[in-house]
Amino acid sequence: MSVAFRRESDDEHLEPKFEIPIPPGPNLVTARGRHLIDKRVAALEALLEQGGDETTINAAKRDLRYWQTRQITAELAPVPDGTTVEFGTTVSFRLDGKLRTVTIVGHDEADPAEGLIAFTAPLSRALIGAEPGEILAFGNREDAIEVVTVAAA
Repeated sequence: MSVAFRRESDDEHLEPKFEIPIPPGPNLVTARGRHLIDKRVAALEALLEQGGDETTINAAKRDLRYWQTRQITAELAPVPDGTTVEFGTTVSFRLDGKLRTVTIVGHDEADPAEGLIAFTAPLSRALIGAEPGEILAFGNREDAIEVVTVAAA
């Protein structure tokens, strides 16, 4: 018998809606990152109070579960002193001769286009612990990165 004759509704052929995956490891945040999480939770709660169609409400509930989990598990990282590259610092470095500047932040605050990279990103892992003037290995090259400056963000 054809599927067209057995199917009771189109709902059984819709893509399943999965939870937003939580990044593994600690949920380290900067003060700015914590503020962004709190703002996102408040915005989603306000959206749910407004109501709307079922699809919008279900998506908002799913997003709210994610952001509330991130809010509860957030660990405010200590403010760095800026002498070495660590969570919460802004670092300028040369990579393949090009000067770049990034700030090392938590997963939810990361935005590579804005120069905010997660502390678990390969570039962050290569930079963490370095001091200005150090030459670091990255991408199968022993001298790929030269740390220029480090500052507390």
